[in-house]
Amino acid sequence: MKLFQKLIAAPALISLASGFAINAAEINSTDLSDYSNSNDLVSLGDFKSDTLFPGDWAYDSLKDLTNSPKFNGNSVSRLEAAAELSNLIAGGEGLMNGAAIDRLSDELGSELAIMKGRVDGLEARVNGIEAGSFSETTTFKGVGEFLIGASSNGGTDSDEAVMAHYHYSFDLNTSFTGEDKLNVEISSGNQITSANSDTGRTVGEVLDFGEPASDALRIEDINYTFPVGEWKLSVGESMDASKNWPNACAVNNIVDALGDCGAANSVDLSGDISFSAGRSFGDGWDVGIGVSANDGETAKGMFTKEGADYYGAALGYSSDNYAVTLAYSDKDNASYWGATAAYTPDGFPTISGGVEFGNPESSSENTTQYVVGLSSDLGEGNLSASLGTKSGYTDSQTELYAYDVSYSYPLNDAMTITPFVYVVEQTGDDDTGIGVITSFKF
Repeated sequence: MKLFQKLIAAPALISLASGFAINAAEINSTDLSDYSNSNDLVSLGDFKSDTLFPGDWAYDSLKDLTNSPKFNGNSVSRLEAAAELSNLIAGGEGLMNGAAIDRLSDELGSELAIMKGRVDGLEARVNGIEAGSFSETTTFKGVGEFLIGASSNGGTDSDEAVMAHYHYSFDLNTSFTGEDKLNVEISSGNQITSANSDTGRTVGEVLDFGEPASDALRIEDINYTFPVGEWKLSVGESMDASKNWPNACAVNNIVDALGDCGAANSVDLSGDISFSAGRSFGDGWDVGIGVSANDGETAKGMFTKEGADYYGAALGYSSDNYAVTLAYSDKDNASYWGATAAYTPDGFPTISGGVEFGNPESSSENTTQYVVGLSSDLGEGNLSASLGTKSGYTDSQTELYAYDVSYSYPLNDAMTITPFVYVVEQTGDDDTGIGVITSFKF
């Protein structure tokens, strides 16, 4: 078999080589740099420097066999002539002019052989780079946020101080079967933590904005979710035990104390090393169960007397315009009953809230905590307001409250600004604050 019959695939590979730089963002830049600095690239130095001119039999033969505009009366390099011959062979036209193609292949054989060898080497390198590139089953989702705000908290060092914080995080989600998901959340932030939890707090602390990661990237959460029959199961580190539970909470709070509709110990059960399971029974009914052990933080062992372990379950029902969730949890120092609900009447704002009752082992008095919120579309954005107790209080304690109002306005599909104002009651002077959060999602 003649050499040209072995080159039918060469044009496709040449096209691959020509598009290599265009797709460079999809491959490893270090490997590309190493390759570009190697001696294996196709270069004009690999080919004869002489050219073909009109009147040369090879020039005239290629002009007759092709419709290429290269043969327009001007000379062409032997490299260009070899490329046109390779295209001619791959297109099949050359098979009808066997004698001419054989002679041209002999004339340009050196150029064709070098071209094929170099392109084969390039293909092998590209395949090697792609084999070690980003997984085709992994997706990336990220958010970058900036907060600037001022607070007044009773004459402390940070009274009326204007502060700026940032938060950056991204999720990597990988599926191995199409029905499972490995989730890794990596984040960074520069939130400052005060020594006193009630006074002298910055806006970022009141809002619990981002993570106080000291400008360092760190893994915030890693978990794996997979189906078992009708159940969805998740196991992970730094994962809430309520990950797969129903939750009717729809309060768009700004102040952290108003989060989770006030049911952070029951309906939104937190955790460290956790197992969470949930399933739907149809007709709007959902159920969830979860277990968590704080071994990662306490190093006292899982499910031991010394460690802090959580157990809980939740039952939820939802319809077209309302939803309700009930939950029970048992922590080491207390047990909790909680409920959250959301209702959206036709033509009215969404009303949402929650209540939680605690039974601490160290006291004969039970605690109560609750949060109520409203949210409604306003223009192109969403206006939200919420109020509630800062934490769980017994009947003999003075309840302290928090209030916030915010407006979330989308500048475009990926960018949102949220101005806000809040008041958080304290035993002394209250915390008041104002600011704006700018969020970028990608």
